[in-house]
Amino acid sequence: MRILCSLLSLTLLSTLVLADGPQDNLAKTVRPVPPLGVELSAADRKELLDGLADLDAKIQQIRDAKQPLGQALLPDVEIFSRAIRDAVAHRELFAERDIKKAKQVLAEGIARADALASGKAPWTTQTGLVVRGFRSRIDDTVQPYGMVVPESYAFSGATKHRLDLWMHGRGERSSEAVFIHERMNQVGRISPSDTLVLHPYGRYCNAFKFAGEIDVLEALRHARTQYRVDNDRVSVRGFSMGGAGCWQLAVHYPDLFFAANPGAGFSETPEFLRTFQNETLDPTWYEKKLWQMYDCTGYAANLFNLPTVAYSGELDKQKQAADIMEQAMQREGLRLTHLIGPQTKHTIHPDSAQLIERKLASLARVGRDRLPETIDFVTYTLRYNKSFWLTVTELDSHWEKATVRGGLRGPGNTVRLSVAGVNGLRIELPAGESPFDPRHPVNLELTVTGAGGAGEGFSQTQTIAGPQPESDRSWVCEVYRDGSTWKLGRRPTTGLQKRHALQGPIDDAFMDRFILVEPTSPAAHPAIDAWTRAEFQRMVAEWRRQFRGDAIVRRDVDLTDEEIANCHLILFGDPSSNSVLGSIADKLPIGWNDKTVTVGKQQFDAEHHAPVMIYPNPMNPNRYVVLNSGFTYRTFAYLNNARQVPKLPDWAVIDVRTPADSLWPGKVVDANFFDESWQLR
Repeated sequence: MRILCSLLSLTLLSTLVLADGPQDNLAKTVRPVPPLGVELSAADRKELLDGLADLDAKIQQIRDAKQPLGQALLPDVEIFSRAIRDAVAHRELFAERDIKKAKQVLAEGIARADALASGKAPWTTQTGLVVRGFRSRIDDTVQPYGMVVPESYAFSGATKHRLDLWMHGRGERSSEAVFIHERMNQVGRISPSDTLVLHPYGRYCNAFKFAGEIDVLEALRHARTQYRVDNDRVSVRGFSMGGAGCWQLAVHYPDLFFAANPGAGFSETPEFLRTFQNETLDPTWYEKKLWQMYDCTGYAANLFNLPTVAYSGELDKQKQAADIMEQAMQREGLRLTHLIGPQTKHTIHPDSAQLIERKLASLARVGRDRLPETIDFVTYTLRYNKSFWLTVTELDSHWEKATVRGGLRGPGNTVRLSVAGVNGLRIELPAGESPFDPRHPVNLELTVTGAGGAGEGFSQTQTIAGPQPESDRSWVCEVYRDGSTWKLGRRPTTGLQKRHALQGPIDDAFMDRFILVEPTSPAAHPAIDAWTRAEFQRMVAEWRRQFRGDAIVRRDVDLTDEEIANCHLILFGDPSSNSVLGSIADKLPIGWNDKTVTVGKQQFDAEHHAPVMIYPNPMNPNRYVVLNSGFTYRTFAYLNNARQVPKLPDWAVIDVRTPADSLWPGKVVDANFFDESWQLR
């Protein structure tokens, strides 16, 4: 096992050298990620395609049979088909050994299909290394994940098991076929006693951001349906790029895990790129704001409620990730447990590995604190708005720091919270969890600090008489801020309001189910027609290449009411070419006709300018419409995962006379965020 780990470390180091050289700071000469693989011989191509045809025929037979077991477990077979199909179609086998791996993956898929067709699924009761699959809500693609099932796991009974999520490192050549083969044959860096280990694919090489982040949550949700997971003993762990994924999942979802164990990686964008990549940064003001989506330093206070054991090699440049988090936590009064492997570069020192496992085992014995008396919570966006019993429902202004600090057990049935940058919150204690005297109402004492334009020294306290706990020992209280006064209940709805999963920026639309809506008519101007169609084709190609998905595409004339009800709509074209866009153009805050693009008092010539934007769909305000944009980072960001952050805010105007490149869709002549009511600032 130690030899295997050493080989893995050498492979990882060689990948880092390739991925992080100075040539990767040149936006005009971007190498392809993933690279182009080897060309298959005629014999290998025929063998793989013939086997794939056989597998697909078996899958279709299972689908047509409509047996419950077959329908439920079909993704466990389909992952093998999709992996081979994409590997061949897009030349994503990178060496002769990958071709052999692909044949083994194909053989396993055929064996599973044969078993499932006969009503059997032996892999579902298999210990050791198992590859599973689920169908993603985002785009209906089947996505793989790996499981390490301990020999002690009993498939009957009621005993629940600890589960460790392990985030993998950067792998530019980790196509689905390569990933599946690895998960069929390698235990990986960790294998704690009596513990399920889940290896998410994370939709390839994106540091578990955006769709990669949702992939982790979907894989965990699926695993909980297949294995008896102790929800109070789930940890998040990872190394290198996986360490970066671990940091961001930990600070965004502090109530999901009993412990976090990040190693190396990066924990924010600007300082990492300066120190590790030696990159000269010149961001726009809105890019700086948008770094707050994944810069974990700003969320460091959330680790108050999540035990964290960080690791770095003493000689590893990626030690910077834990060092800067340590500084951020110190500013919050927290002391980071930071284990350092002596004289170690980019790997985990054996002594440190043993100490990490002892600490994690001790934390697992305690388990997750489901109802902490005290919460310290920070966010910059309503996308990440929850910690245990607290949900932030409204912010004063997105991408500014918002905090809630306080606890439940004040004397005399009083909850005391100190808030800043927050205009609405909800406290929810489920049945049996309320610590309050059920004979009396609960008072909510709210102290607002540093808000209201009064400067950092501002402080105002108000006490609200909340509801009485119910007889089942539950308690729910929601409040909102009206001017300087807090009021009980939910804010009366008078129009649009930014809220969780409906708050922007543009990239947020690709973290839930979406459909690309293609125009069927020409745009009003040739330059706009060419640009919108090129951006559409780019999104189709890059969604598969970067997020390993197959975008759902509809012509504008074919869109259904059901799709409008359930999907974000990504509209390409202009009001003349896309009938869906044309039907809602007068209901959007940015005007667009064949003459002008109008943003407040500004007007731009529509012959060469087009808006990109995200906005609640006027046909269904519970879902977004996005105009003429896919995810906003482009191919330059593929070269370093720390760059994979939003590039555009809620809206922008693009001058298409400047060609799209590896950074931008054209010349951005103006861009901004909408306010908290989805209006122009």
